[in-house]
Amino acid sequence: MPEARRLCHEVPLVAVLASLLLAGLLAGCGGGGGGGGSALAPAPVANDPPPAVSLGGSGGPGDGGAAGPQWVAGQFEPAATFAAQCESPRSGLDAEARPFPDQSGSLLLENHWLRSFSHELYLWFDEILDQDPALFSSTEAYFEGLKTPELLPTGRPKDNFHFSIPTEDWQQQSQSGVSAGYGARWVILSSSPPRDVVVAFNEPNTPASDNGLIRGTRVLEVDGIDVVNASSAADIAVINAAIFRPTQGSSHTFTLVLPDALQTIVTMTAGNFASAPVQNVTRFASAVGDVGYLTFNDHIGPSEQQLIDAITTLRDQGIAELVLDLRYNGGGFLTIASQLAYMIAGSQATAGRAFETMRFNSQHPTWNPVTGERLEPIAFRSTTAGFSASPAGQPLPQLGLDRLLVLTGANTCSASETIVNSLRGIDLEVIQIGARTCGKPYGTYPTDNCGTTWFTTMFQGVNEQGFGDYPDGFSPQGSTGIVGVTLPGCPVGDDFSRALGDPQEARLAAALGYLETGGCPSAPAGVGPGRPRLGAEIEDGEGEMVVPEWLRNRILLP
Repeated sequence: MPEARRLCHEVPLVAVLASLLLAGLLAGCGGGGGGGGSALAPAPVANDPPPAVSLGGSGGPGDGGAAGPQWVAGQFEPAATFAAQCESPRSGLDAEARPFPDQSGSLLLENHWLRSFSHELYLWFDEILDQDPALFSSTEAYFEGLKTPELLPTGRPKDNFHFSIPTEDWQQQSQSGVSAGYGARWVILSSSPPRDVVVAFNEPNTPASDNGLIRGTRVLEVDGIDVVNASSAADIAVINAAIFRPTQGSSHTFTLVLPDALQTIVTMTAGNFASAPVQNVTRFASAVGDVGYLTFNDHIGPSEQQLIDAITTLRDQGIAELVLDLRYNGGGFLTIASQLAYMIAGSQATAGRAFETMRFNSQHPTWNPVTGERLEPIAFRSTTAGFSASPAGQPLPQLGLDRLLVLTGANTCSASETIVNSLRGIDLEVIQIGARTCGKPYGTYPTDNCGTTWFTTMFQGVNEQGFGDYPDGFSPQGSTGIVGVTLPGCPVGDDFSRALGDPQEARLAAALGYLETGGCPSAPAGVGPGRPRLGAEIEDGEGEMVVPEWLRNRILLP
């Protein structure tokens, strides 16, 4: 399997958060302080790397006798001692036709594995409150506490990126882009009455596209229930089941308002549909030369070939500028982000320079604790990685631009932000049009144990210039509120009245205007209150939008 980093995106579990959201049940994470970390590991001797931390395998006896392993605060057995000792072990073969490593075990052993795993690899391991694994009735509940409770100076949680998903779902979504639903990507502009649920975009050849659910389509009713004003728990359950977590093969009836104000009623059957992460590849004539545009929605396996095809087309058309639309790109394989950054900047600008350097926790200053390799800068990737039809090692096309315009929003996250940061690190000018990005300079190696893939923050990425401090995201100059790191550009709202790629859509129009005039729109453009994000959303007391982490992650595979 090719090396990659992925920051999770829409998977079927989005529905779970969506249902809680509309029911008004989600709350912010709190927690106390505390350490619980043991002494730091000794530095490597001479040039010999320490052994990599085992992320799985059969483990060892680890049951501590009939009563199970005992918890002693501040003392940690190696995670491998407890690995793959499962309350409900799997049988058969995994996605790569290998026997599952699972052995008969217990919930307690799984929790002890999570505790040791987090202590070894979590970026802020010494800020975890060490709690007895035996006190928790599920792995999910225990894992929720295995993260820092600290806050950023802005009051936002320091770690908003801690989650898990069933391994089968993770493999299906990350490798093929297949997810359950209708092929519509929903945005909740208002989660409480009067609710406002709209379509951000759709995937081709799906029930959504076949039934005309274009960008800006609003949902009025589903299965006869008033989506805008429903208040009872029963009605909200129907809404959530139909919109956000439909079962495969189930049919639901929607009353919709299209962007032209026409009302329509459609019935759609949910299924598993593959996404098209690269869309709307086009070219515009302008006073500064031809301008290329593409929408890039997800760093998943199929996007490798789609990006190669798009960049090849735009290169052959002789574009002088590029507008890269990342407003709904929550992240994904970092290898693909590195490839795209290389294709934009070209070989001359990237030669001998770092795309990113990983920094793990203080126990691992020199060696990658997962792979056992020395920590060295990661170069911009100039060849295919084998995700797609092209065999690995084939040269990538390149544009050789010295400037990039990016369209961003609150769902622009992780691997998408890394494209921005890495290009800024080699002094390529980045102009930002839109709204503040989510703020995730961190990544992980997704790790399976007992059928669940766990995502804990393992490293921070920095660019060629050693910069990686943007936990509050990137914002265009002139933004208000929490702004994070400011870039040249224009704050522009999301415009749901026009299709993505339409030169009159507010953000794209602002980008094209900026190229010709160097200035921003004279009046605020775009529509949509707050900071709309894909999938489930909730507003905290600051009006900030919080989104499930599987919508935004950046990941390496060992």
